[in-house]
Amino acid sequence: MEEQTVYDLIEKARRIRCHIIRMVGEAASGHPGGSLSAVEILTALYFREMRVKPEDPTWPERDRFILCKGHASPLLYAVLAERGFFPVEELKTFRRINSRLQGHPDMRKVPGVEMSTGSLGQGLSVANGMALAARLDGRDYRVYALLGDGEIQEGQVWEAAMAAAHYRLDNLVAFLDHNGLQIDGRIQDVMSPEPVEEKWRAFGWHVLRIDGHDYGAIFAALAEARQTKGRPTMIIADTVKGKGVSFMENDPFWHGSPPTREQMAKALAELGEGV
Repeated sequence: MEEQTVYDLIEKARRIRCHIIRMVGEAASGHPGGSLSAVEILTALYFREMRVKPEDPTWPERDRFILCKGHASPLLYAVLAERGFFPVEELKTFRRINSRLQGHPDMRKVPGVEMSTGSLGQGLSVANGMALAARLDGRDYRVYALLGDGEIQEGQVWEAAMAAAHYRLDNLVAFLDHNGLQIDGRIQDVMSPEPVEEKWRAFGWHVLRIDGHDYGAIFAALAEARQTKGRPTMIIADTVKGKGVSFMENDPFWHGSPPTREQMAKALAELGEGV
């Protein structure tokens, strides 16, 4: 990958992290931790990998993305705004009365949102349906999904995993945001889903494990997924909850807690930007 491309993606990710902090801080509500952990994944998808047309959000040939862990909506909104689906200025309305940028994304209101999510465990089933639809319609678009590691404690995830392998959905790629934390603490203490690699392989998926903050690793995994035939691909991305903000990193408190004005200023300063 060219050095300039990596630099551009790093700068884009920095801007997206600043948007997340401002949105949640100004609204005094939202989920910063799991939004910050998956920034590189969505930046890679929307700014290099996926075929999308912000000026035509329902373009039939577009690639689809499902944010299975809908509470990470600040991340999705920030990425969609930076990609040009709606004005960046609108991010200031996050969680405000009458704003279309609700706490969980609404496909009926926000351009670029493919599925209304929030009830954990349901997104992968929808991604399966979209991947099957592409086959039935004779289209070559690809479907991407992002799951949380706490979310895979839900039984429906494993029903969807089984179905995806059964139907040989090789146009489906799922990322697991494996940051090790959920709202109640460490996933291994709440309800351990380990060993995740072995489980997804046992369900018939092609499984890769990467550093979820390394663009080289992300793009290499996506390239391998494109070459994999007859099986869906699961990319287990090891990430840091609250990535980029020192006092938020690896602390479950920030799963669903907004920063104060002072904390917001400190976070933005660490990210190289003022309030």
